Amino acid sequence: MKDIKVITTPLTQDKVEKLKSGDIVHITGTIYTARDAAHKRLVEAINKKENLPFELKDSVIYYVGPTPNRPGKVIGSAGPTTSYRMDDLTVPLLNLGLKGMIGKGNRSENVIDEMKKTKAVYFAAIGGAGAFISSSIKESKVVAYDDLGSEAIRELKVENFPAIVVIDSKGNNLYQTERQKYEKK
Repeated sequence: MKDIKVITTPLTQDKVEKLKSGDIVHITGTIYTARDAAHKRLVEAINKKENLPFELKDSVIYYVGPTPNRPGKVIGSAGPTTSYRMDDLTVPLLNLGLKGMIGKGNRSENVIDEMKKTKAVYFAAIGGAGAFISSSIKESKVVAYDDLGSEAIRELKVENFPAIVVIDSKGNNLYQTERQKYEKK
């Protein structure tokens, strides 16, 4: 089994450049949640030159809409959502310093090209493992767009959040390299 790389936020460029496609990581620190509706509002705010609800520079966004928490729990099930749904709204965030994204599934060539330019990384979280993932979330508070319910932007404090580097800052893509190993020649 591969060694687990422990990384802490903020996710600076130096840290990003050390990550390679296929690395297994545990993330500790602050990450933010945002899905489709929140991304749309963030981009609208950027276009209007309004202040954003959190600092994008060196931050990580997790594409998740958690379920309501049970009594005594910080958060409900917190499994990843499909990332390509945010692709049309991702480039403006990368241009303002977003360094990490967590979700599941492929990303567009446009997003990958921008990740290479801005030195960002894309992590995959395991779909279907929302209850397990939620155990790494120690604090959760809504910081913006409360009216969006589960899609509101939350600030999460995480310890050893499990993920895999799928696309590194050089554009190496685990979804492509691993498929190639099994293609018939």
